[in-house]
Amino acid sequence: MSSIDRSQAVDVPSSSKTYEVRTYGCQMNVHDSERLSGLLEDAGYVRAPEGSDGDADVVVFNTCAVRENADNRLYGNLGRLAPMKTKRPGMQIAVGGCLAQKDRDTIVSKAPWVDVVFGTHNIGKLPVLLERARVQEEAQVEIAESLEAFPSTLPTRRESAYAAWVSISVGCNNTCTFCIVPALRGKEKDRRTGDILAEIEALVGEGVSEITLLGQNVNAYGSDIGDREAFSKLLRACGKIEGLERVRFTSPHPRDFTDDVIAAMEETPNVMPQLHMPMQSGSDTILKAMRRSYRQERFLGIIEKVRAAMPDAAISTDIIVGFPGETEEDFEQTMHAVREARFTNAFTFQYSKRPGTPAATMDGQIPKEVVQARYERLVALQEEISWEENKKQVGRTLDLMVAEGEGRKDGTTHRLSGRAPDNRLVHFTKPDEEVRPGDVVTVEITYAAPHHLLAEGEVLKVRRTRAGDAWEKRNATEAAKPAGVLLGLPKIGVPEPLPAVTGGCAID
Repeated sequence: MSSIDRSQAVDVPSSSKTYEVRTYGCQMNVHDSERLSGLLEDAGYVRAPEGSDGDADVVVFNTCAVRENADNRLYGNLGRLAPMKTKRPGMQIAVGGCLAQKDRDTIVSKAPWVDVVFGTHNIGKLPVLLERARVQEEAQVEIAESLEAFPSTLPTRRESAYAAWVSISVGCNNTCTFCIVPALRGKEKDRRTGDILAEIEALVGEGVSEITLLGQNVNAYGSDIGDREAFSKLLRACGKIEGLERVRFTSPHPRDFTDDVIAAMEETPNVMPQLHMPMQSGSDTILKAMRRSYRQERFLGIIEKVRAAMPDAAISTDIIVGFPGETEEDFEQTMHAVREARFTNAFTFQYSKRPGTPAATMDGQIPKEVVQARYERLVALQEEISWEENKKQVGRTLDLMVAEGEGRKDGTTHRLSGRAPDNRLVHFTKPDEEVRPGDVVTVEITYAAPHHLLAEGEVLKVRRTRAGDAWEKRNATEAAKPAGVLLGLPKIGVPEPLPAVTGGCAID
């Protein structure tokens, strides 16, 4: 086997070789970065110390292409690394993800110091491409047009010992006019149900107690295998896995959200009463222009059915303000839908052009000042509703899964933080006995803010869990290694959609 034509073997670098992965965009990218880290560690690299800021032997950018300025951000970061690479012989820089899939050779022409460019379909090639670039001493650009292997077959360095992503599909069959992701991620490809369940069972065996099923249109699962009820069946199958305490999923599409999924959520005890359902707009006119295959009545009807089945369900959404052609009447329809739906929270975004999307060239682009004013009105309305909905939680007794790193002020307030079954963030008084991330505590809610709850009294009960044991074991092991560079991955529950993403992987 030649040194430049290897599909399985890679020269293992010395243990002193370090890597850093920088992740931008949606949950799919975040999960892909776990794979990239796993691949590099499997090839012998070690994680760079926290705060190294590019001072690593290999720096990988896992990019997002859904923002208008995504390329400027990438090239700015690449430019800052150029002098570091000049001073550090042997340093390598790799660019992957959606922007790499989109721009391909442009990246190397604009930043010739980049060593590897790889796409969304061939992340498993990263170690081989790095070695090939080293041997040939020239940039390697390899973009696969279709998925070479399902990412879940690759090595993984998961960021949490007790909560994990589990990918069930990749790609998307929708044609939303604001989104370029289907062109970059390809058509939907479903993973075999048996493989999904086998991965979940293995994770539970390692101590994981919460999983999040992940797909760009997660509830369309089954379209690739011809079974419209495959997703609800998968949820029910998750309910039979002993030791799996919490199941979540993101992000579903209203078009594919059927009654059997609602029934499965209601009837499967470990499927959490939480739903993130992107609405995007409340105007039928704008939804049609977006090529969203539902209308306001259909969307609100789904919300009504979910609440009838699960009265305590927390429902969140994504909304784009200022889509081309949006009139004041259209915007008022969005405001009306928000009042009717009473979302626990909403991730609201001002429309920005995504190069390569139909919406970018549509007539009726809205002036910035108009979009800003509408955005502020929508945020104010949602803040009011979020606070009112959270106030309904005061006095309730909830079981929280203890989180790691969720409470920025926990150190000064002597509190810990956790996630309720519906994924609300709760800060609670630190008990006298030790509690670990992954453990479960029972508390009474005493105060509500728009974006979090407080449990200021004594913790009513502490349940030490296998997930907490797994965290403790992993933390002890990691303490003996260099600190890692965090990727912004989930700690407990479904991570919040990142503000930088509008209409991309995270928003179906």
